[in-house]
Amino acid sequence: MIRMTYVTITYNAADVLQRTLDSVLSQDYPEIVHLIIDGASTDTTLQLVNAYIQQSNASENGHRVQVISEPDKGIYDAMNKGVEKIDQSQLPAVLYGDTDIVDGEGRFLHHRRLAPPEHLTWKSFKQGMLVCHQAFYARTDFAIATPYDMQYRFSADVDWCIRVMKAADKERVPLLNLKMVVANYTEEGQTTQHHRESLWERYHVMERHYGRVQTFLLHAWFAVRSLFK
Repeated sequence: MIRMTYVTITYNAADVLQRTLDSVLSQDYPEIVHLIIDGASTDTTLQLVNAYIQQSNASENGHRVQVISEPDKGIYDAMNKGVEKIDQSQLPAVLYGDTDIVDGEGRFLHHRRLAPPEHLTWKSFKQGMLVCHQAFYARTDFAIATPYDMQYRFSADVDWCIRVMKAADKERVPLLNLKMVVANYTEEGQTTQHHRESLWERYHVMERHYGRVQTFLLHAWFAVRSLFK
């Protein structure tokens, strides 16, 4: 059976973590490894994690839970640590799919405005982040070779996705559209909370990959188009 590995990043996340733990615990697929990378939380996050481990062991669901709790340099540093712990797998370079937007209780609100194209390439993101980061699954070896760039505080995920796809294109490894909803996403994350900073970083990410002139012209077109909506 194919082993699925989930990586959950936490830091003082006691108020929001339980639903994630319950979601993984409820899955009956046995070949699941759950890596929890914690940034040395000072609230009750680790108490929740310890209770979760006991529940998982008692359920005999076959899941394995691994926890690392130590100071880190932020969310993308923790993501890099998590990716480094994942084993190699023989898959397309990227599996991707659709995203639904949900509220804080997990109730469906609407489909994400941007939808993934039938055939995704690194050039696709010129039109915006067509695939949500949470619905973009990179093969382990590509992910390990492409750590998050920590110069970006809020948009390193955009840069990371593009660089992974560039690497896949260079090695001629396909990307696979799963043609299904693979992620439910709430809109109150770090990017939403720091919307202005995120947009400015994202503009610089696009300049980096698509060039200054083309990025300026694309954003000018986005601005003009929005006036007629």
